[in-house]
Amino acid sequence: MSTTDQQIEQQVTDIGRKARQASKEMAKASTRQKNQALITLANLIDEQRTQLKAANNADLARAKSAGNDAAFIDRLTLSDRAIDTMMDGLKQIASLSDPIGEIGEMRTQPSGISVGKMRVPLGVIGIIYESRPNVTIDAAALCIKAGNATVLRGGSEAIESNSMLARLTQQALSEAGLPADAVQVIPTTDRKAVSAMITMPQYIDVIVPRGGKSLIERVSKEARVPVIKHLDGICHVYIDDDADISKAIRIADNAKTQRYGTCNTMETLLIAQSIADQVLPELVKTYRSKQVELRVCEKTRQHVTALGLDGSDMKNACAEDWDTEYLAPILAIRTVAGLQEAMDHIDQHGSKHTDAIVTENYSKALQFLREVDSASVMVNASTRFADGFEFGLGAEIGISNDKIHARGPVGLEGLTTYKWIVLGSGQIRQ
Repeated sequence: MSTTDQQIEQQVTDIGRKARQASKEMAKASTRQKNQALITLANLIDEQRTQLKAANNADLARAKSAGNDAAFIDRLTLSDRAIDTMMDGLKQIASLSDPIGEIGEMRTQPSGISVGKMRVPLGVIGIIYESRPNVTIDAAALCIKAGNATVLRGGSEAIESNSMLARLTQQALSEAGLPADAVQVIPTTDRKAVSAMITMPQYIDVIVPRGGKSLIERVSKEARVPVIKHLDGICHVYIDDDADISKAIRIADNAKTQRYGTCNTMETLLIAQSIADQVLPELVKTYRSKQVELRVCEKTRQHVTALGLDGSDMKNACAEDWDTEYLAPILAIRTVAGLQEAMDHIDQHGSKHTDAIVTENYSKALQFLREVDSASVMVNASTRFADGFEFGLGAEIGISNDKIHARGPVGLEGLTTYKWIVLGSGQIRQ
């Protein structure tokens, strides 16, 4: 190991050690203190808006000189609107119920003891993310409210913005009587810092990677710390034989075109064969008007031809299309025999993120809910609702399609765990 590698490892280790100590204080923090820190942080961001934008401009200048595209620059930019949104998010999280210390599922056993669960923090959460500096505040705020300490490693392109946001967060924590080390940003942009973070279970309890597929694959492969993550968002909408046509068209449109670059955007549309002729004309017209490229199976093309529709701009779907998260105005369409074939397709090609059925048949809806093994399963609703805010969680730190304690949008409760508690009155085991 080179001297530089050793220095980075030591730096990250020191940060982890401080976070572990801070997590013990955060676990005892009162709801009032945590909310005070969040509101103070919102006010500090507003007061320091000019300085924050100056730091962000330094990041933007570096990103532009490196030749990054317009979409990248947009994600990196802290506009007044983005800053206002961060402030609103902090106030919203402050208004949420504090999950820590909640006691539930109490039941009395034959021995006379009462057994239940108490909600407690996870401890130290490491979050690795890319170009969006607003994630620094979202992640810090959720971790603070859930009583955790957090170690943040943002992308090198946002180092100036992230560093300033971290300093403001630490100031807010201190003013609320909480340890400043509860939120720390790793100051180096060297990728070796990520390797150090994900291999120190003595200091970090869970890792949350937020970014591109390559980042998440690397973290999942190398981590010695549990990881909350999803790799792909290959989401499906299945239009059933018993669908309401107007609902089906509206949902299939929104699920694909409301936003293209999100993990809960529909990438494959499945249509029951008996209803294809009724929904394809309007859907093809709608997608064409929004310049969505259609990649269709042979059965779908046959329906398009029989209906007299122009299919010259449609591509023939290949095997790879069913397994692709486009994050773009591209949609794969497959015509299936019915519900079972649709569920078989989802089972084979889905990413266990979000899948929806459009149907007026209660039994089919219930079967779809029971048998589709995804983190979010929907009936007669757009997949775009798979989001922490839309689920009423207030905010989310990410999406998980794993089967650990956190699944789907990960909000405050997903950043906590529980301990068993036993209340007795002198019982002894016989």
